[in-house]
Amino acid sequence: MIRSFSRAGRQLTESFVRTERTPFLQVVKSGIASLLAWLACILVFPDALPIFGIIAALICVQDNVSQSLNKSIERLVGVVVGVAIAVSASIFFGKAPWLFVAAIFVSLLIGWAFRLTGPSTTQIAISAMLVIALGGESLAYGAERIIETAIGGAIGVLVNAFLIAPVRTSPASIAVHELVEHTAQSLDRIATSLTKKQSFDEMQDLLMAARDLREERREVHTLLRSARESLKLNPRSRHYREQLLADDELFQRLQHIVTQVLGMSRALADGYDPDIINDPAVEGLADEFNRAAHDLRHVGYRFNLESDEVIEPPALTAPYRIVVPNAEHWVLIGALMEDLRRTRISIVELQQGE
Repeated sequence: MIRSFSRAGRQLTESFVRTERTPFLQVVKSGIASLLAWLACILVFPDALPIFGIIAALICVQDNVSQSLNKSIERLVGVVVGVAIAVSASIFFGKAPWLFVAAIFVSLLIGWAFRLTGPSTTQIAISAMLVIALGGESLAYGAERIIETAIGGAIGVLVNAFLIAPVRTSPASIAVHELVEHTAQSLDRIATSLTKKQSFDEMQDLLMAARDLREERREVHTLLRSARESLKLNPRSRHYREQLLADDELFQRLQHIVTQVLGMSRALADGYDPDIINDPAVEGLADEFNRAAHDLRHVGYRFNLESDEVIEPPALTAPYRIVVPNAEHWVLIGALMEDLRRTRISIVELQQGE
């Protein structure tokens, strides 16, 4: 019972606590944007508390400039519609206490009717409630709050863009090249299993390592998407775009190689026979896997524009052929040969820059 409550508590905490802290710079930028929005709105509207402007500034300091602009537009639209609902309700019904509930209901209906996202609908409802609570009964008051929101949103976007605009290319680049290395290690493991007798546990470890590549590939895909988003509308993008394009090109081809490595590892784990190490064809085949791992690593070096690594000549210089198939292991060897052929094609195309 205690263990169940502890597990439930952890799950509840994980729902609102991030695994990583928000960069401290983003916290500082949010504070600066709020302060600047306060000062700017006070200058324009000295008789009103700049609540709408500060909220807009806080919301618009996002992980990247593109998201900041989207949030700015979303907030402005939400305030425009929310103000329209609040002012219309005040004109027709005065200061009736039930206007708060009515404003929420109308906001939800508008969000549903126009297929707005949850945050957009929430922006409308909050804006309508704030205007009603602060006593906005005139079009002039509503117009001022819209202008105030536009000022705060613009300040949030500009602060995020020009005060060290966030760039997420480095984690993506590191992850891509780690995936290259881990894929090469799996190729080396396959080569080892063909030349040295393996236990059942060792073969399962080989298969699990290959399966981990699939999850790692998914994480790299997410990081690359985040990196591309971080460069949209980013004044600093010119310095990072070339490496991101190289990493993206490498990853697109690497995805196919990971698929082949996973297939080879599964076939080897399912059909492994310790006697396969005595097959005459296997020694040369194991050498081909080592060559593939070698070439894959050096393809990664070539795509890393900041690397000083000396690029060695390719090792996969000619296709490997088995003239006479083995009667006992020909199915497994044939499957490995076919997947290795596809892997070789992908590596060669990367080497040639196709």
